[in-house]
Amino acid sequence: MSYKIVFFDIDGTLLDERKEIPEDTVRAVRELKERGIEPVIATGRAPYFIGGIADKLGIDSFVTMNGGYVVYQGEPIYRRGISKDSLEKLVNLAEANEHGLVFEGEHNFWSTKEEHPFIMNSVQSLKVHNPGFNPEFWRTDDVFQVFLHCESRDERLYEGLKTEYTLIRWHDQAMDVLPLGGSKAEGIAVMLEKLGLEASDAVAFGDGLNDKEMLDYVGFGVAMGNSNPELLPYANFVTAHVDDKGIRKGLIEAGLLPAETAGATVA
Repeated sequence: MSYKIVFFDIDGTLLDERKEIPEDTVRAVRELKERGIEPVIATGRAPYFIGGIADKLGIDSFVTMNGGYVVYQGEPIYRRGISKDSLEKLVNLAEANEHGLVFEGEHNFWSTKEEHPFIMNSVQSLKVHNPGFNPEFWRTDDVFQVFLHCESRDERLYEGLKTEYTLIRWHDQAMDVLPLGGSKAEGIAVMLEKLGLEASDAVAFGDGLNDKEMLDYVGFGVAMGNSNPELLPYANFVTAHVDDKGIRKGLIEAGLLPAETAGATVA
């Protein structure tokens, strides 16, 4: 199978634990582009969290906010906002439980609580700037994803919202909240349709719980060696750790880079 496009998660996939891009990953993505294969970022992050990463890799197409906001070659092609009615239910419940929220809009993100420790801890783990404070942002602007800041023991308090939302934990004090059925796969499908490609033409790399649908959807799904164990059943191949040429070895297994380029065979 000759694949035509590759979707890369960011955290734990393109970025290591230090939130840095391994140099071999930079070279592997460059070699991929030289072979005429388009690299695309597919992330739970918002577009304003990925500028430096995209620039370093020379990537200008993105599936962001877990499929909620899609950009192709610098131009937005898809926006999946959350309804105001659904947001109101979430806001009221979070307030009753004294949990902080962060609303992700098109150009910036805003919190319902100032300097809440859970918000600061989780957002700072991404090594991005802190959100502004605007608890009313959801009323006036489009929101594509929400961070709900609570510990796993309190997830039960939000069971009633699971008929409207998908909740995915990404930090011990934070979950992504997106519309029911939303996923990276949805955004990928939009981009593939624009390009006249099929899911079978695509490869995807990921490591987290929000990558299940993406790896299951594409023609060849690659789980990083440092992946959450729950992701592995959705992958066609488990590559090496992000710090051990995991991207390159996965691309070799997919037939997109020659083994001799890496100087070694795939582990």
